[in-house]
Amino acid sequence: MTSAADATAAVPAARPDTAARPTGAPNAPSPPPRGPWLLGVRHHGPGSARAVREALDAARPRAVLIEGPPEGDALLPLAADPGMRPPVALLAHVRDDPGRASFWPLAEFSPEWVAIRWALAHDAAVRFVDLPAAHSLAAREERTEGGADGEDGHGPVPGAGLGEGPGEDGDGTAALRVDPLAVLADAAGYDDPERWWEDVVEHRAAGEGDAFAPFQAVADAMTALRQEYGDAGHRLDPVREAHMRLQLRAARKEFGDDIAVVCGAWHVPALTGRPPALTADRALLKGLPKVRTELTWVPWTHRRLARRSGYGAGIDSPGWYGHLFDAADKPVVRWMTKVAGLLRDEDRPVSSAHVIEAVRLAEALAVMRGRPLAGLTETTDAIRAVMCEGSDVPLSLVHDRLVVGDVLGEVPDEAPAVPLQRDLTRQQRTLRLKAEAAEREWDLDLRKDTDAARSRLLHRLRLLGVDWGEPTASRGSTGTFREGWRLRWEPELSVRVAEAGIWGTTVLAAATAKAESQAVSATALADITALAERCLLAALPDALPVVMRCLADRAALDSDVGHLAQALPALARTLRYGDVRGTGTAALTDVAVGLAERICVGLPPACTGLDAEGAAEMRGHLDAVHTAITLLDRPGGERDGDISGALRARWAQVLGKLAGRDTVAGVIRGRAVRLLLDDGRLDEEETARLMGLALSPGNPPADAAAWIEGFVGGASGSGMLLIHDQRLLGLVDAWLTGVPPDAFTDVLPLLRRTFSAYEAGVRRTLGELVRRGPSGPADGGRPRAAGTEVAAPGFGPALDPARADAVLPVLHLLLGTDQEDAPTEATTP
Repeated sequence: MTSAADATAAVPAARPDTAARPTGAPNAPSPPPRGPWLLGVRHHGPGSARAVREALDAARPRAVLIEGPPEGDALLPLAADPGMRPPVALLAHVRDDPGRASFWPLAEFSPEWVAIRWALAHDAAVRFVDLPAAHSLAAREERTEGGADGEDGHGPVPGAGLGEGPGEDGDGTAALRVDPLAVLADAAGYDDPERWWEDVVEHRAAGEGDAFAPFQAVADAMTALRQEYGDAGHRLDPVREAHMRLQLRAARKEFGDDIAVVCGAWHVPALTGRPPALTADRALLKGLPKVRTELTWVPWTHRRLARRSGYGAGIDSPGWYGHLFDAADKPVVRWMTKVAGLLRDEDRPVSSAHVIEAVRLAEALAVMRGRPLAGLTETTDAIRAVMCEGSDVPLSLVHDRLVVGDVLGEVPDEAPAVPLQRDLTRQQRTLRLKAEAAEREWDLDLRKDTDAARSRLLHRLRLLGVDWGEPTASRGSTGTFREGWRLRWEPELSVRVAEAGIWGTTVLAAATAKAESQAVSATALADITALAERCLLAALPDALPVVMRCLADRAALDSDVGHLAQALPALARTLRYGDVRGTGTAALTDVAVGLAERICVGLPPACTGLDAEGAAEMRGHLDAVHTAITLLDRPGGERDGDISGALRARWAQVLGKLAGRDTVAGVIRGRAVRLLLDDGRLDEEETARLMGLALSPGNPPADAAAWIEGFVGGASGSGMLLIHDQRLLGLVDAWLTGVPPDAFTDVLPLLRRTFSAYEAGVRRTLGELVRRGPSGPADGGRPRAAGTEVAAPGFGPALDPARADAVLPVLHLLLGTDQEDAPTEATTP
């Protein structure tokens, strides 16, 4: 039996004296051997791609058979379309269940892509010969990205993710897989399979010797490995290879031996020598499950070719491999130039001298390490030392942008697509929203028609589960007329679009139908109110009546105050967005006011007898409802003004009840007092009185600490309240110093959580005030005059009306009001 070490020795290594020769160097090709020619490749290897092109030029076959789903044969002519730009992928999905899908990715440096383009350019027949997608998709109930499902679409190949750990076969059973590339590299004395592959294949210049010798050497190596490991844990391979043999037999009947087969090198031994009987292959394929499928071309990205993305046949450096394939000569020099350009764009000081020195260092490292040409390891080490000054921070940018890359392919309009995809493509062009692999920030002004249409499209897609855009905080404005989005197109979104096609043929129709379905099936009131908000953002007027009817029904049946409190904020936001987007929201207003009134009735009893966890949750509901009622205070007419005013007064009464009830948890009572104080419905004297009662010695320290947390914790500007009102600070200080030692450790975590949320400057000022004492001197120890107030550091003892009035002209200018018509007040107290 041939050993792996013997097979490794047969693989021709690149020679240092020829590795750097230009790929277009002339050579005298040797006569091709007799066909059929079995060209075993690594699926995304530029060295394999160059070797395939060289072998096809030498053999000139009449037909080219390629590993891939035969249903894709009708799509192959599109590969010659000028609008087709790799990386792209064949997408196969179940017709009635688009979520069950698989991809067959192809990059410009993929040997299969080179073979397809060669066959189309030379009028040779080109066909796919792998197991049909109808069978491979039926073998699993759920399949994901072509490779993340255990079979990567191309099948197991050298260095294509084999041996990455336990995998799954088509029947879902776990199997320990062997990585042929790792075995061969280990036999050759390499600890890195990628580095071994680069040395023996990628660094081999085109035109070196016999065009078919590398394929024969790789076939010998794979034969030795198959003899040693069998199917290496890939139990679906015998079925796939049986179908390949049947297709090869059929092609030989039609074209004779003038055939080239481009497949994963792992499969070559199964297609050579004495094949099994025809009946045996047919028996393996008999009775396989089958589903109806649809195939199309979709754009792909370099990032999704990377092994770290979960792609089984992935490679570590698709951007680097693409560079090796494209570079006509001097690949290291050209790579360093690319890196320098990227770093300069990021304002890094990189000069031509850096490039020259980095090239010299990379070549020197290659010589020291005995490599025929500087590879990615050497160039990375040189870039880190010379251009990045030893830092991995800019180096990570090089890895992300160049070594992996953000290249997104393009597919022509003639490619088959579901109607929803075509409508989306049309809207993308109309709105100038280009699908890009790189992440991009958009800031939309909803007052502009184009930006408003972009917003509606992105919200409709999110409702359909196509998360092309993610909402972010708008830069430079917190107004409701601006929206921030972060856009990034991922290849799997094509599957999401196909899945969403069951809802309609256009984005608007599909989003409307899905919203109506979700409203009918929703059981939680908060889910329906959130859906109503999304319908308004997405401008789905036909779906709103159904959503509103379901909302009214659920709201009438739900008596849980917590559920009502969760539902109200979304409705309030919906009403606010309706004002901005010009959408009618009269029906929503009635529902929102009804919910608010029911909350006012049920909240006080619901806040009684809660434990610490329940009180903390209810405090969150209290804040949310308070904010929602504030948003509802947007009168649009006499009736609305009366409703909002009565609702605000009713809510203030509820807060007053909560603030004065001893049976209510301290954190809720403290929060209610703070909300009343912020709204101006509670004066400082009454606030100080309530705080004094809550912090009196008769109350348990833990309850008093919870009251403080509710009063000064969690809200923006809470620390500034204690700075400006030193009476409240004095009460807190006096209570804290009077806490018994045995209870202090119990309340300390609560207090630390409260005060640690303050900004550093606020904590520092509070510490200074406490150290000095609220009633102590403010001028370095000198006694202060009677009747004077103590000011916080950086603040005056009282309001200076003259300085305050100085900003009025600027405010009138900004607001566009007439200063002469403004009401005047006395400027002195």
